[in-house]
Amino acid sequence: MSEERIPKVGDSVIFVDPVARDRTALVTAVWSPTCINVVFVSLDESMTDTYGRQIARSTSVSHLNKNSAHGNYWRWADEEKKPVAQPLES
Repeated sequence: MSEERIPKVGDSVIFVDPVARDRTALVTAVWSPTCINVVFVSLDESMTDTYGRQIARSTSVSHLNKNSAHGNYWRWADEEKKPVAQPLES
């Protein structure tokens, strides 16, 4: 049985955004072993200032094992990403 890894503030994780893009992120708060806050560099090129590209945040992000969607979750770098789910036809 593998030991559960618990994230710590400052750890690097992969945040999978709502449209399933991988984003390298830093943990800024840990609410539970599976729920964290993260910060990452914005993809929006217009969000640039004298310090460089601005940062974005996501709060109360669940681990991939606690999330049924194909995006808006975090995972460790060695964990497999969820496949993107296509909408069901009616």
